[in-house]
Amino acid sequence: MIAGAFYIAKTKVNSRAQGDDAYFICGEKQTIGVADGVGGWAKLGVDPGEYARQLMINSFKAILMEPEGKINLKRVLNQAFLDTNAKGSSTACMINLKDHCLHVANVGDSGFMLIRKRGGIYKSEIQQRSFNHPFQLGKLNADVLDSVQQYKVDVEAGDILIVGTDGLFDNMFENQIKDVAEKLTEGGIDPEQVARAVAESAYQISLDKNATTPFMLASSKSKRHRSGGKADDITVIVAYIVHD
Repeated sequence: MIAGAFYIAKTKVNSRAQGDDAYFICGEKQTIGVADGVGGWAKLGVDPGEYARQLMINSFKAILMEPEGKINLKRVLNQAFLDTNAKGSSTACMINLKDHCLHVANVGDSGFMLIRKRGGIYKSEIQQRSFNHPFQLGKLNADVLDSVQQYKVDVEAGDILIVGTDGLFDNMFENQIKDVAEKLTEGGIDPEQVARAVAESAYQISLDKNATTPFMLASSKSKRHRSGGKADDITVIVAYIVHD
C-alpha cells in the first residue's frame, strides 16, 4: 500500500501545530498507525498529546524490530506501551498489510474505513465504555492491553483505506468521506493530497453549528443533545492498495 497523511490540530494555528493526535507511516513494514491523546489530562496540567506522540514513536521503533513478514501488532503495541513513560493516555489504531489482508489492532474510538473497489464500505467499530469515553492505553486510569481488538479484513488492488482519529469520524459520515476520497483518487491524486482534502472537509464541518454529524446523533442517543460539528484534532491517513 502507498500512504500519505494530513493533520489539523484543534489549535488551528497551522497544520504543523502540535495537538493531541499523533501518527506514523512505515512503508518498509507496510504498517500505519494513529493515536489520540485523551484531552481530559489537560485539566491536570498534562499535555494530552505527549503520550500519543511517544506511543506512536515507540510503536514505529517496535515495528522495525519485528521479524520480516511476521508483524504482531498486539506485541508491537505492548512494547510501545511499556516504553512510553509520559503521563496521560491515548486511543490507538494500527494496521499492517500482509498477504492481501489488513491486520488490525485497535483500542478506543480512532479507527478506519475501507472503500472497496467492487463497491461497499467496511468500517471499524468504536470501542468505548460510554458516550465520548473511549477505551484507552496509559500508565494511570487506563485499560489493559487485553482490551485491544484484533481482526483481519481482506483487501484487493483498487481499495482505498482511510484511517483517522475521532476528529474525522465524529464529523463526517462514511458516505461523505467516500465521496471526497473517490472524486480525488479517480483523478490520480496522491494519497497525501486526498488525506488533506478529507481532513479539511472534516474541519469545515466541525465549525458548522448546524451540521448533522455522527457525534450529534450519538449524543442524542445518549440524551446529551450536542448540536453541530465537534471541534477536535483531525488526523487522516489515506492508503491505496495498489497490487494483489
